[in-house]
Amino acid sequence: MACAKAIDAWTTSNRLKVNAEKTQLIWLGMKQQRDKLSITELSLLSARVTFSSLVYDLGFLLDSQLTTKDHVSALCRYCFRQLCQLRLARSSLTPNTAKTLVHAFVSSRLDYCNSWLYGVGDGLLKKLQAVQNAAARVVTGAKKFDHLTPVLRDIRWLPVRHRIKYKLAMTVYKCLRPLTFARHLKAHLFG
Repeated sequence: MACAKAIDAWTTSNRLKVNAEKTQLIWLGMKQQRDKLSITELSLLSARVTFSSLVYDLGFLLDSQLTTKDHVSALCRYCFRQLCQLRLARSSLTPNTAKTLVHAFVSSRLDYCNSWLYGVGDGLLKKLQAVQNAAARVVTGAKKFDHLTPVLRDIRWLPVRHRIKYKLAMTVYKCLRPLTFARHLKAHLFG
């Protein structure tokens, strides 16, 4: 409760207001720990906010045990919905336009926050790989039962598991060598 009062005091002193309708609270921990809790709502700036079992944080769906199952399911639903729309319009799109649209609506979503997915089980990775495979079919026109490894190689897409590892490796590299990376990027961009 002291933390909630501190948040209230800070927001008031900075002329901010907590929007209780948009505020999400979640208890994090193991089920046994959460079962011991009796608080189901919190008072913030005279508004009552109830705790949720799932919350969005910067576009990533978090559950109370910090598993990624719900996030992957929601991500796959969104991506397949976008791919269905693109598949309907595919015949009137050029290959470059199709690739750009797939990147904008699907690949960018697969890559966003994917370092959180490092170490997830094979079942979740297979769901994500199915999305990428469907996206590759939309881009290239490959058939449902075509082997997609050569297709992914031709369009230069890493499989999902490797995309996750690559992004994590690049993040670590940038953290360990910030000046070297910045100089390299500057030289590459500006000659």
